[in-house]
Order: sequence, then structure tokens, then C-alpha cells
Amino acid sequence: MSARAVHLGLGAFFRAHQAWYTHRANQDQSGDPWLITAFTGRQVELADTLTAQGCRYTLIERAADGDHATVIESLGAAVPGGDHEAWLAALADPATGVLTSTVTEAAYRIHDQDRDRLIAGEPGISAPARILDGLRARFRAGGAPLAVLCCDNLTDNGAMLRGRVLELVGDLGGDAGLADWVAESITFPSSMVDRITPATTPDDLVVAKQLTGWDDQVPVVTEPFSEWVITDDFPAGRPAWHTAGVRLVDDVEPYEQRKLWLLNGAHSLLAYYGLQRGLATIAEAMDDPACVATMEDVWRDAAAVLPFQEAEITEATEALRERFGNPRIQHRLAQIAADGSQKFPVRFGEVYRRRRAAGLDHGAGLPVAVAAWIRHLATDQVKDAGAAELITRLAAAAGDADRVRLALSVLGPEAADDNDLARDTEARLTELQEKS
Repeated sequence: MSARAVHLGLGAFFRAHQAWYTHRANQDQSGDPWLITAFTGRQVELADTLTAQGCRYTLIERAADGDHATVIESLGAAVPGGDHEAWLAALADPATGVLTSTVTEAAYRIHDQDRDRLIAGEPGISAPARILDGLRARFRAGGAPLAVLCCDNLTDNGAMLRGRVLELVGDLGGDAGLADWVAESITFPSSMVDRITPATTPDDLVVAKQLTGWDDQVPVVTEPFSEWVITDDFPAGRPAWHTAGVRLVDDVEPYEQRKLWLLNGAHSLLAYYGLQRGLATIAEAMDDPACVATMEDVWRDAAAVLPFQEAEITEATEALRERFGNPRIQHRLAQIAADGSQKFPVRFGEVYRRRRAAGLDHGAGLPVAVAAWIRHLATDQVKDAGAAELITRLAAAAGDADRVRLALSVLGPEAADDNDLARDTEARLTELQEKS
């Protein structure tokens, strides 16, 4: 049975989301199922464990009133990301119709070494380089069309990924016609994904066995809620995701904005502010009045520039309150806080710019979020490779005023030059320092 889809980034979110949707679509359709050949980022252990289990695993949907388990069977193979030959073979296979990716925001940044490694026939470092490496193998194998679907929280993620792949291919040389083929035969649909997926704990292995009767070593825990919105542009077919609840649309952007500015923006705020207040999870933050009040500020700031009617925004925020408050989903703030230098521009920067373009002030939530992030960057909890230079500059800054301008520069020069925003952020930073 041929695996007709390839995935880059064999993590918990992929297994709770894209693989789950594909499993459901396969169950709803007759004929050959769409199986997925999934590659880890670089690690070996997860792929080996899944392979030993026949690529089956348990998805535990954790509601406030109990757990429900589904054994997912949409993986055809789990492969270590370092298996370069397997990656090239999977993408060269004309039966492959879809390549999806869930890595991290930071993984889409092109590295200086990517071009040299691709020219030398070595695997690239960034996700765009690895994808182009596979596309080049496909081109040399006959050039069957393919859809490349980014499933990470990046604005207009399809156009972003297409632009970075084309940027790389233009520098390669050789393979006459490769750039034109990528531009004409490879589509890059955009997507919006949403499902809170906390890290699996040892106790979850016990729960998985209780619910299913077998010793799953890599179960995944997630919330009952899930959403996936995609632009429908698949030249080589796709799973029947529409039967599993996926919304196929002409324009994903409004849904991306709703999710990035409401859910993800609130997550970042709660992570940095909650950590400063000694909290550990989103559910704990939802029991903290100060966190909730500031989260509501973030939502009001975004709602003013979202392209939806008030009723739909109200419905979305009510759903988020319920989801965030689920005490049985242990979504850890430290996990959400990672890679803030990549997340802040897409979660807060565009809201800020649109508010100013509409003649509005910077809002009440942004200064608190930035101030809490500055405090976080001074701790030993930081997991953000992209922030290394910023952390060094913050540590060397003459005072809070300079630190605030440095952090605001991540949102763009207009934010760094906004005296009102800087003043309010510095005031919030002072308050945090006085309470610590």
C-alpha cells in the first residue's frame, strides 16, 4: 500500500492534528487510504518507537469530564529526519501527492549554510532547504506535481514557504528548468491549524493502556477542540479531509488572524506574564484574575481590527475561555514561551500596526506582554535560539528605557519609535520588577 503523503516534523501536534484528520478521512472513505510517511526533525528515538509499534499510537482527547482514546492508523512509516536518502525517495515518488510540515516558526528561516549544502548535494538545515532538496529529487524523477502545505503558525504560511523555497532555488544553478517547475507545478496552499496539545507525561502512558488495553509508548494528549482551514489547491489530490471537518476556503487569512491574534496572542501573554507570577500552566493562569484581565485586554485590542462580526468574535473568545480553563489539559507556560522572538511579530506586531493605521492607540495588552517577555529573557528558562543577540543586548543595555526599545524593535521599527508605547511598556516593566 503506497504512502501518498509525506510529513516533516513528527511531533505531538502533527499526530494530534493532521494525522488525526487523515485517520478520520480514511475511515469515512472507501478505496485506498492516504497513509503518511512522517519524518522527525532530526531525532531517531521517536521514529524507532513508532516503527516498533507498527506506526500506531493512541490519541487521548482530554475533556474536563473525562478522557476518550482513538488508536490512530494513518502513519505508513515513521522515519528519522537524518535519513536523507529516505527523504529524497519519498518526495521523488510520483504517488506522493501532498507534503505537509509542522516544525517551528524558527525552522523556516534560511541558514547561511543552506545554499552551499544544497549545491554540494547535502541535506539543508532549514525547513525550506530540506523541502527544496526533496523537490529537486522529484524534479529529477520526472516532475510530478505536488502540494506543499505548511501547518505552522505563520501568517500567510503558504506564500511564506513558497517565497523561501523560490529564493533558495534561484541561487542553486544547475538543474535547468527546476526553478520554473517549482513555480509552475508545485502549489503552496495556506492553512490555519488549531488544537492545544500539551506534552505527554508518564502518567499518560498508564491512561492510554487503561483506555486501549495495549502498551503505547508514545501516546499523544490533546483537547477535544480542533480546527483546520485550508486553501483548496492540491494538483495531485488530497485526503478527503472535508469529510473529517476541515474547512476548505478561498482565503485563509481572516481565520489565521483570528487564531494568531486571539488564541496565540493570549497564549504568549499568559506564558510570559504567568511565569512572572509563579504559575505553570494555562489552566492555572485562567484562575489568576490579573492574567485573565490582561488576556481580555489582548482580545479587545485584536477584536478592534479583526475582519469578523462581533458575534463571531464573541463566540471564538467564549470557546477559548472554556478551552483555556480545562483543568485537565496541562499546557505548560514554559513550553509556550519558547521561541518568542519568532512568535511576537506575528502574534502582536500586525495587531499593533493595524490599530495604528485605523487611528487607534497601541492597546492595553501589548505593553504588559512585552514587559513580561523582557523579564523572561533575563531568566534561565529561555528556549529561543533566535533571541541570542537580543538577550546579549538587553543585558548590556543602560536601563529599562533602552531594554524596552530593543524588545519593541522585534515588532518593527515603528513600534521601537513609538514613544507612547515605549512609555507604557516601561511602566509595566517597572511594576513587574517591583512585584518580583
